Amino acid sequence: MPRLGALKLLRLQMKIKYIVIFIFLNMVLGSIHIPLGIVWDIMTGKEGTPINWTNIIWKSRFPQILTAIVAGAGLAISGLQMQTVFKNPLADPSVLGISSGASLGVASIVLMSGTIGGTTLSNAGILGEVALTVAAITGALAVMALIVLVSHRVKGNVTLLIIGVMIGYLANAIIGILKYFSVEEDVKAYVIWGLGSFSRVSGDQITTFICIMTILLPSSLLLVKTLNLLLLGDGYARNLGLNIRRARIAVIASAGVLTAIVTAYCGPIAFLGLAVPHLCRILFQTSDHRILMPASILMGAALALICNLIARMPGFEGALPVNSVTALIGAPIVASVLFRKRKSELNE
Repeated sequence: MPRLGALKLLRLQMKIKYIVIFIFLNMVLGSIHIPLGIVWDIMTGKEGTPINWTNIIWKSRFPQILTAIVAGAGLAISGLQMQTVFKNPLADPSVLGISSGASLGVASIVLMSGTIGGTTLSNAGILGEVALTVAAITGALAVMALIVLVSHRVKGNVTLLIIGVMIGYLANAIIGILKYFSVEEDVKAYVIWGLGSFSRVSGDQITTFICIMTILLPSSLLLVKTLNLLLLGDGYARNLGLNIRRARIAVIASAGVLTAIVTAYCGPIAFLGLAVPHLCRILFQTSDHRILMPASILMGAALALICNLIARMPGFEGALPVNSVTALIGAPIVASVLFRKRKSELNE
């Protein structure tokens, strides 16, 4: 057992090393080519470097790196919590309709601004960006509050899961109606937001985002014991003194707030929350959340950095939608997990 623990610790240390490598690659590589020597001079603070390249490194690439690390970690933790509380390997942060609530909040402002106000939100500058963030947080937290309220009346996890999916469908239906009555420019602005991006967070927003997530991520680690007890089943957990309903609400609230904040600042980002917990279980061969929680934080950050790197690879004009890149990477991972599980069941 000590040898196994040392091996898991070594794997965590390796993940940290990979994250450092991916951070450096994200600083060096991008749609605009900057020589490696110049990048190193800028990172070490050497004077005399071109001001335009310095701005690209510190005002564009570095904020994207910080955003990707924090957002990937938040979605990974949220996905792990959802999969544990619902005992469903296909649960992810969007399963309760929280992401759809954020999308509905954004759609309500973006799609109606041109129709009602006569001025599109995309022309409002920094005020428009703040309005988008506030609307997304409001919509996501409103859905989460509804889910928590429903969880007081519903006992089964499956029933709560279905209600969450139905809320998501309802939100998407309302968004579809808003699109139909909106002007073309508003629809385009909403579609761009829905593609997801780590570059949307900049300036004062990134400070706020990092500070909020710095509080939320360590707070989620306080639920490690609760999540391990939930793995034992409701009967055993109740006998060990766990209040099942209170524990379920706490886990859902933690996952919901993490998803709401990330979606508000970065837009909806799929598959990270679904794929990362499976990768960690395969890599560490454990269901102990004392290992899985920190592993998911590191793996989520690393995978988000990889997706951001692919989205901004040299040769592309601008950046690819992060949501599309995460789906291209996450879908094969989930499929391989399902095939692996099916194969192990047949072997047994």
